Amino acid sequence: MSTIIYPSPIFGPVHSRRLGISLGINLLPADGKVCSFNCIYCECGFNEDHRPTLPMPTRQEVAAALRQKLQQMQAEGQLPDVLTFAGNGEPTCHPHFAEIIDDTLLLRNQYCPQAKVCVLSNSTMIHRQSVHDALMRVDDNILKLDTVNPQYIQRVDQPAGTYDVQAIIERMKAFCGHIIIQTMFMRGEGVDNTGDEYVGPWLEAVKDIHPQQVMVYTIDRETPAHGLLKATHEQLDAIRDRVIAAGIPCTASY
Repeated sequence: MSTIIYPSPIFGPVHSRRLGISLGINLLPADGKVCSFNCIYCECGFNEDHRPTLPMPTRQEVAAALRQKLQQMQAEGQLPDVLTFAGNGEPTCHPHFAEIIDDTLLLRNQYCPQAKVCVLSNSTMIHRQSVHDALMRVDDNILKLDTVNPQYIQRVDQPAGTYDVQAIIERMKAFCGHIIIQTMFMRGEGVDNTGDEYVGPWLEAVKDIHPQQVMVYTIDRETPAHGLLKATHEQLDAIRDRVIAAGIPCTASY
């Protein structure tokens, strides 16, 4: 099985299906994975197979590395479309996440003011006020909501500790529309969230949250669990069209 463990604290730039030319900011260790989910589809593999030995990068290390990379990209004449917090796990787990966001916004404004600052998060830390406030300051606050079915979440996302999806939805509503919902649709190995049994309740939750946008996508790389299948173009298009019909902008990535 092939998995991806990203360099830290900066990686790329890479071409993102959803975001364009993306410079990655990885707040997790460079030699392993730290995440409050253990998703069976994660391109970084299962948590237990990639325990890190290195620490998380410090706030100072992140800022210095980002400055250096942006200076290099500026000199080369190819600045990023987006600065994306992603990498080897959940970025909001970093104890200085909020301060790092502030540093990143300052560096973005200095070197590439046209670029967006984006966070890809599984939503498990949005109950922390500092995390909520920091996500309100970024351009694209992209939060995961794979389903509203608790059994599916336990089977597929495998959260560490207690995970109350209804509480997560309420906290998503507290962003007052400054939120982009991302949802992974897939099939196989006894899981399939592409049918109306899952899509209908999920769509009702999305409408309650009133996000600025929804991103539906499917598997793009090898997964740690075997037997998982991509949602079809037709399935993703049908889900996308239902979201758009509800008055919410939506994109589908295959």
